[in-house]
Amino acid sequence: METYRIKNLSFTYPQKDKAALSNIDLSIDSGELITICGKSGCGKTTLLRHLKTVLTPHGMRKGEIHFNGRPIEAIDQRIQATQIGYVLQNPDNQIVTDKVWHELAFGLESLGCDNKTIRLRVAEMANFFGIQTWFHKNVTELSGGQKQLLNLAAIMAMQPLVLILDEPTSQLDPIAAMDFIETVKKINRELGTTVIMTEHRLEEIIPMSDRIVVMDEGRIITDGSPQSVGEKLSKMEHPMFFAMTSPMQIYAEVKNNMACPVTVREGRKWLDAVTGDRVVENLHHSVPDIKVSGDMAIEMKDVWFRYEKNAQDIIKGLSLEVKQGQFFCIVGGNGSGKTTALSLISGMYKPHRGKILIGGKNLAKMNTEERYKNNLGVLPQSPQSLFVKKTVELDLYEMLSDENKVNKIIELTQLEELRKMHPYDLSGGEQQRAALAKILLLEPKILLLDEPTKGLDGCFKDTFAELLKKLTVQGVTVVMVSHDIEFCARYADTCAMFFDGSIITSNTAKKFFAGNSFYTTAANRMARHICSDAVTVEDVIKLCQSISRQTSA
Repeated sequence: METYRIKNLSFTYPQKDKAALSNIDLSIDSGELITICGKSGCGKTTLLRHLKTVLTPHGMRKGEIHFNGRPIEAIDQRIQATQIGYVLQNPDNQIVTDKVWHELAFGLESLGCDNKTIRLRVAEMANFFGIQTWFHKNVTELSGGQKQLLNLAAIMAMQPLVLILDEPTSQLDPIAAMDFIETVKKINRELGTTVIMTEHRLEEIIPMSDRIVVMDEGRIITDGSPQSVGEKLSKMEHPMFFAMTSPMQIYAEVKNNMACPVTVREGRKWLDAVTGDRVVENLHHSVPDIKVSGDMAIEMKDVWFRYEKNAQDIIKGLSLEVKQGQFFCIVGGNGSGKTTALSLISGMYKPHRGKILIGGKNLAKMNTEERYKNNLGVLPQSPQSLFVKKTVELDLYEMLSDENKVNKIIELTQLEELRKMHPYDLSGGEQQRAALAKILLLEPKILLLDEPTKGLDGCFKDTFAELLKKLTVQGVTVVMVSHDIEFCARYADTCAMFFDGSIITSNTAKKFFAGNSFYTTAANRMARHICSDAVTVEDVIKLCQSISRQTSA
């Protein structure tokens, strides 16, 4: 039975000439798990919002959407509330109460369910999602992963037929993201709930999807199984192919007649067949680690910090050194203190013990102008907090009145078609680019980035990496907090692991990620039994080519 049937759907936002959606034809069967992907701004979120009328954006629409055989406009809002569950990209935007237990019960209370039903369903969901240990907590105490899990549990308490997820793992660390994805898979397989989701981080999503739908400029360009979609994108030489799983990308670059692997497990078997079970101690063809030498840009010496006088310390004895021109990445779990550490470096908070030096000067003795004027640039986790004007262009001119520099930044961050739009009307990835443009206009010597690749498509990530490389060559220091393991492994100079309020280890990017179980790349998990220091997709491709040459010789 078809859950959704979309016929010739087109949609254009007000005062826009270009359609956001063009002639979308899509059928979604009951119980399917479908992933919709594409470049940032391609129309993914716009399409999802048309699947629940209360969220449908304002604009001109043509075409039909049927839900369970009926036009979606004819279905009562109460029925839609119970049968169509929707989890937003930002977990904080969906939480409406102060306690975990109340959030679980809120939807059921709004529907007028009796107390017995509410208590039963809340207890059931708390057990299913493993929420018992933090059932009575304030929602403000939760990590990003817990908040997203709470949103999902609150939706599932209403027993929906369809679960719609808009980039649900974009703000989660790798382990929390895997846990969340496994929970979604469990909901789909064990409860039979239809799942429709959008994502940019596809490494873990693609293997569990029944179908992949790829969009480009408001159109569906391919729709099918993961293997078939990967093959089509490869033949089309479409940039979205580089968002497919690492085994699929490696397979496409190595001559062979075997079936295309999708998962790491399949990739390992395929790699064994290609390499003949050979073991390589060192990958001599891998890109050498970049060694940075220069003056110290940031020093943190035994820093301790707590948000309230009688509260527990969030930062505990943190010591950190970052040199000028270095690209330094910090990874770690949600709630471990990474964002707080960035806030301390920026001067937003002051430690109750320890010292922070910026360019050799004590941060505590620097005034606001000295701290930020051509010195520190901060991109916060929520880019919306930087927007104060009605259009992207006006927001940029608010930072700097130089037309030439503003135009260069707009071109650099690919905002040409978005300059007249309201910042809040942009997609998540587009907002990240607009916020980044604003910060870069300050021409900071030190750039502090909190989850900058969140919501960015693979194509712009490469552009973003090139931009950061140019900045570091010019002597700009970049400190980035990220959950994007693949990006950090490919582009960072140094990576550090944050745990329980402090850095427990740091190393050059290749050495840091080689051999980890979870905080490593899919390519490393796939190839570590043959070569432990093969970390990126490019490393594994070179490994295969090297063994192939040795075999043929």
